[in-house]
Amino acid sequence: MSAKATRAAQRSWPVSFGRRHGRRQKRTWPFIVIGLTGSIAMGKSTTAAMMRRFGWPVFDSDAAARSLTAQGGAALPEIAVAFSGVVGPMGLDREALARAVFSKPEALARLEGILHPKIGATRRQFLMNAALLKAPVVVLDIPLLFETGADKDVDIVVVVTAPAFLQRQRAMGRKGMTPEKLKGILARQMSDHSKRRQAFVIVPSGLGKREALRRLTPLRHLKRTS
Repeated sequence: MSAKATRAAQRSWPVSFGRRHGRRQKRTWPFIVIGLTGSIAMGKSTTAAMMRRFGWPVFDSDAAARSLTAQGGAALPEIAVAFSGVVGPMGLDREALARAVFSKPEALARLEGILHPKIGATRRQFLMNAALLKAPVVVLDIPLLFETGADKDVDIVVVVTAPAFLQRQRAMGRKGMTPEKLKGILARQMSDHSKRRQAFVIVPSGLGKREALRRLTPLRHLKRTS
C-alpha cells in the first residue's frame, strides 16, 4: 500500500475513526487503535516488534495471558477451581491444563470464560495509560481479534500472513507442538483467507522483513482528524 493510497483511504474514513465495517466503537480514544492479528506462526511477534520501533505502545494479549496465569496471577484461583489438579504449590502446570482442554470444546470455553474478561480489563487499562501518555497510535496484538469480537474496538486491522507450508514449518518447530495440536489450534481460528479479507493492511511475513516494513510504513502517516 503506497502512502498516496493510505492518504486517500484516510480521507474516506469517518472523522472520529469511530466506525469500522458499519460499527461504532464503544469508546472513542484520542488516538488511532490498530488491531494486529494473524493465525498461529504467521510472524505476528516480529511485526509487533517493528511497530514498537515506530514508537507505538503495543498491547500483547499472549503476554497478558501468561501474566494472569503466572505464579500469583489473578486467574489462577478460578482455574484451580475449574480444572482440578492443574494448579499446585509451584503454580500452573501448563501441560496439564493443555491436556484438560485439548479437543474438549466445553472445557476450552470454560477456560476462555476465565481468561478473556481479565485480558479485556488489562487491555482497557493499557488504553487508558496510553491516553495519559498522549500516544498518537496504539497497537493491540490480539491473535483472536475477530474470534473474540475485539475487532469492533479498533480503527484499523493489520493481518500478518504467510504461505501454509511456511506457517506449518514454523509452528512445528515450537516446543511441544504436534500435528494434532496444530490442527486443533487452526480449527479454533478464523481462516487466514477470511482474516485477509477484513484487513486494511496485509503483511506477508514470508517475503522478509524489508517487505513487511514497506507495508507498515504508510501507517506512520495516519492521524486523527478530531
